[in-house]
Amino acid sequence: MKKTNAMRILESEQIPFETSSYEDDGEHTLERGAAEMMAHKLGIDPACVFKTIVMRTDTKEICVFCQSAVNEINLKKARAAAGAKEIVPVKPEELLVLTGYVRGGCSPLGMKHQFRTFIDIQVLRFPSVYISAGTRGQQIIIAPQDLVKAANATVCDLILEKE
Repeated sequence: MKKTNAMRILESEQIPFETSSYEDDGEHTLERGAAEMMAHKLGIDPACVFKTIVMRTDTKEICVFCQSAVNEINLKKARAAAGAKEIVPVKPEELLVLTGYVRGGCSPLGMKHQFRTFIDIQVLRFPSVYISAGTRGQQIIIAPQDLVKAANATVCDLILEKE
Protein backbone atom coordinates (compact mmCIF):
# COMPACT_ATOMS: atom_id res chain seq x y z
CA MET A 1 0.00 0.00 0.00
CA LYS A 2 1.35 3.38 -1.01
CA LYS A 3 1.85 5.88 1.82
CA THR A 4 -0.13 9.09 1.32
CA ASN A 5 0.25 12.62 2.73
CA ALA A 6 -2.65 11.92 5.11
CA MET A 7 -0.81 8.87 6.48
CA ARG A 8 2.45 10.81 6.83
CA ILE A 9 0.69 13.53 8.83
CA LEU A 10 -0.84 11.00 11.20
CA GLU A 11 2.51 9.28 11.65
CA SER A 12 4.32 12.58 12.29
CA GLU A 13 1.73 13.50 14.94
CA GLN A 14 1.94 9.96 16.38
CA ILE A 15 -1.79 9.46 15.91
CA PRO A 16 -2.73 5.77 15.66
CA PHE A 17 -4.57 4.61 12.56
CA GLU A 18 -5.05 1.59 10.35
CA THR A 19 -5.57 1.34 6.63
CA SER A 20 -7.83 -0.67 4.40
CA SER A 21 -7.91 -0.97 0.65
CA TYR A 22 -10.52 -1.93 -1.90
CA GLU A 23 -10.52 -2.53 -5.62
CA ASP A 24 -11.21 0.74 -7.38
CA ASP A 25 -12.39 -0.26 -10.83
CA GLY A 26 -12.39 3.35 -12.02
CA GLU A 27 -15.76 2.76 -13.61
CA HIS A 28 -17.93 3.90 -10.74
CA THR A 29 -19.52 7.25 -11.17
CA LEU A 30 -18.52 9.56 -8.38
CA GLU A 31 -22.00 10.71 -7.63
CA ARG A 32 -24.20 10.33 -4.61
CA GLY A 33 -23.74 6.82 -3.25
CA ALA A 34 -20.06 6.31 -4.17
CA ALA A 35 -18.99 6.23 -0.50
CA GLU A 36 -21.76 3.73 0.25
CA MET A 37 -20.58 1.51 -2.63
CA MET A 38 -17.05 1.65 -1.23
CA ALA A 39 -18.36 0.62 2.21
CA HIS A 40 -20.11 -2.34 0.61
CA LYS A 41 -16.83 -3.40 -1.05
CA LEU A 42 -15.11 -3.30 2.37
CA GLY A 43 -18.02 -5.03 4.11
CA ILE A 44 -18.50 -2.21 6.63
CA ASP A 45 -21.38 -0.06 7.86
CA PRO A 46 -21.64 2.93 5.47
CA ALA A 47 -22.63 5.13 8.42
CA CYS A 48 -19.04 5.00 9.71
CA VAL A 49 -17.58 6.10 6.35
CA PHE A 50 -17.05 9.86 6.25
CA LYS A 51 -16.86 11.49 2.84
CA THR A 52 -15.00 14.75 2.27
CA ILE A 53 -16.85 17.63 0.64
CA VAL A 54 -14.94 20.77 -0.36
CA MET A 55 -16.96 23.97 -0.66
CA ARG A 56 -16.48 27.65 -1.46
CA THR A 57 -18.18 30.46 0.43
CA ASP A 58 -19.49 33.74 -0.95
CA THR A 59 -16.21 35.34 0.22
CA LYS A 60 -14.25 32.74 -1.84
CA GLU A 61 -13.00 30.91 1.29
CA ILE A 62 -12.51 27.18 0.82
CA CYS A 63 -13.98 25.05 3.61
CA VAL A 64 -13.89 21.28 4.08
CA PHE A 65 -16.80 19.24 5.42
CA CYS A 66 -16.87 15.59 6.46
CA GLN A 67 -20.23 13.86 6.44
CA SER A 68 -21.32 10.26 6.91
CA ALA A 69 -21.86 8.41 3.64
CA VAL A 70 -25.49 7.72 4.58
CA ASN A 71 -26.39 11.38 5.07
CA GLU A 72 -26.60 14.42 2.88
CA ILE A 73 -25.03 17.66 4.01
CA ASN A 74 -27.41 20.43 5.01
CA LEU A 75 -26.20 23.51 3.13
CA LYS A 76 -27.95 25.84 5.57
CA LYS A 77 -26.07 24.23 8.48
CA ALA A 78 -22.82 24.28 6.48
CA ARG A 79 -23.28 28.01 5.81
CA ALA A 80 -23.95 28.64 9.50
CA ALA A 81 -20.90 26.63 10.57
CA ALA A 82 -18.67 28.54 8.16
CA GLY A 83 -20.31 31.89 8.93
CA ALA A 84 -21.12 32.36 5.24
CA LYS A 85 -24.09 33.81 3.40
CA GLU A 86 -23.69 31.34 0.54
CA ILE A 87 -21.78 28.10 0.07
CA VAL A 88 -21.43 25.80 -2.94
CA PRO A 89 -19.39 22.66 -3.66
CA VAL A 90 -16.24 23.33 -5.67
CA LYS A 91 -16.28 22.05 -9.22
CA PRO A 92 -14.71 18.59 -9.65
CA GLU A 93 -12.13 20.01 -12.07
CA GLU A 94 -10.95 22.48 -9.38
CA LEU A 95 -10.48 19.87 -6.66
CA LEU A 96 -6.98 18.69 -7.62
CA VAL A 97 -5.61 22.23 -7.94
CA LEU A 98 -7.12 23.34 -4.61
CA THR A 99 -6.46 20.26 -2.49
CA GLY A 100 -3.95 18.03 -4.24
CA TYR A 101 -6.57 15.27 -4.32
CA VAL A 102 -8.86 13.86 -7.01
CA ARG A 103 -12.58 13.39 -6.62
CA GLY A 104 -13.26 10.06 -4.94
CA GLY A 105 -9.88 10.17 -3.19
CA CYS A 106 -10.11 13.42 -1.25
CA SER A 107 -8.97 13.22 2.37
CA PRO A 108 -9.65 15.86 5.01
CA LEU A 109 -5.97 15.45 5.97
CA GLY A 110 -2.91 16.51 4.00
CA MET A 111 -4.41 18.99 1.56
CA LYS A 112 -2.16 21.54 -0.14
CA HIS A 113 -3.41 24.18 2.32
CA GLN A 114 -4.97 23.97 5.76
CA PHE A 115 -8.60 24.88 5.21
CA ARG A 116 -11.17 25.29 7.95
CA THR A 117 -12.66 21.85 8.46
CA PHE A 118 -16.04 20.83 9.87
CA ILE A 119 -16.99 17.27 10.79
CA ASP A 120 -20.56 16.18 11.41
CA ILE A 121 -21.32 15.39 15.06
CA GLN A 122 -22.40 11.86 14.06
CA VAL A 123 -18.68 11.01 13.91
CA LEU A 124 -18.69 10.76 17.72
CA ARG A 125 -21.10 7.81 17.62
CA PHE A 126 -18.42 5.42 16.40
CA PRO A 127 -15.31 3.91 18.00
CA SER A 128 -13.55 4.36 14.65
CA VAL A 129 -14.42 5.85 11.28
CA TYR A 130 -13.19 5.49 7.72
CA ILE A 131 -11.94 8.43 5.68
CA SER A 132 -10.17 8.57 2.35
CA ALA A 133 -6.44 8.07 2.65
CA GLY A 134 -5.95 10.55 -0.20
CA THR A 135 -6.23 8.21 -3.14
CA ARG A 136 -9.00 6.11 -4.60
CA GLY A 137 -8.96 2.57 -3.25
CA GLN A 138 -7.42 3.38 0.16
CA GLN A 139 -9.08 4.25 3.45
CA ILE A 140 -7.75 5.34 6.83
CA ILE A 141 -9.44 3.90 9.90
CA ILE A 142 -9.14 6.32 12.81
CA ALA A 143 -10.73 7.18 16.15
CA PRO A 144 -13.10 10.14 15.74
CA GLN A 145 -11.32 12.25 18.38
CA ASP A 146 -8.01 11.65 16.60
CA LEU A 147 -9.54 12.68 13.26
CA VAL A 148 -10.89 15.89 14.79
CA LYS A 149 -7.45 16.64 16.30
CA ALA A 150 -5.47 15.84 13.14
CA ALA A 151 -7.80 17.89 10.93
CA ASN A 152 -7.98 20.72 13.47
CA ALA A 153 -11.72 20.44 12.87
CA THR A 154 -14.87 21.83 14.38
CA VAL A 155 -17.53 19.23 15.21
CA CYS A 156 -21.05 20.40 14.38
CA ASP A 157 -24.44 19.23 13.14
CA LEU A 158 -24.42 19.05 9.33
CA ILE A 159 -27.19 16.52 8.66
CA LEU A 160 -29.98 17.26 6.23
CA GLU A 161 -33.09 16.05 8.04
CA LYS A 162 -35.22 13.65 5.98
CA GLU A 163 -38.86 14.63 5.65
